[in-house]
Amino acid sequence: MVKNVAGLVGWAGIWVALLVISLETPNWVVWIFLPYWIYSPYRMLVQVGYIPTALGMRRILRTFPWQVLHDVPRGLADYPEVVGPQHGWFELPNPADPQQRLPLVFTKHYRLNWWSRRLAPRAKPQLKAQIETVWIAGDPRMIGVIAAPTPSGGSPRRFQILNQGLGKGDGNRIAEWGITPDDLERGRRAGVTLNR
Repeated sequence: MVKNVAGLVGWAGIWVALLVISLETPNWVVWIFLPYWIYSPYRMLVQVGYIPTALGMRRILRTFPWQVLHDVPRGLADYPEVVGPQHGWFELPNPADPQQRLPLVFTKHYRLNWWSRRLAPRAKPQLKAQIETVWIAGDPRMIGVIAAPTPSGGSPRRFQILNQGLGKGDGNRIAEWGITPDDLERGRRAGVTLNR
């Protein structure tokens, strides 16, 4: 979140600084800064648009601890049972029944290029190796945040929100997955709305 706000302030501040510089310099300097003036409003909008996602991640990370998982089943193609848009998935163990695996999917294609290149079936082995170990915070029955490890493996980076795409809000699924009232309360604190 801090990086996002700093990026927004940086893009806006540099845009204003270059405007002032161009007013005090010869006219030809304006042509040098023109590409930046065209590109920076787009970047500022992207930064502003990311703030709700960052706040959602923050809620999830305050509610659920990180887990480091290895060799998690994953894919870029559509997960057969998931309804609605999806742009890749990870299959995680159900906390109530570790033998049962549930998919969490990328539902928005915003900032997914890095993940998509590593989830692709034809991805190079060195790219696939970067997501052999992943950091997960959340409950696969509801929602989660996924992150790739840094090169040293000591901390997470490349955060993305994953959503449960199987029977969202379906009371039968909730009972089938073993979600308790405490789990529902944690989910609500993380920003999930489930109906029984």
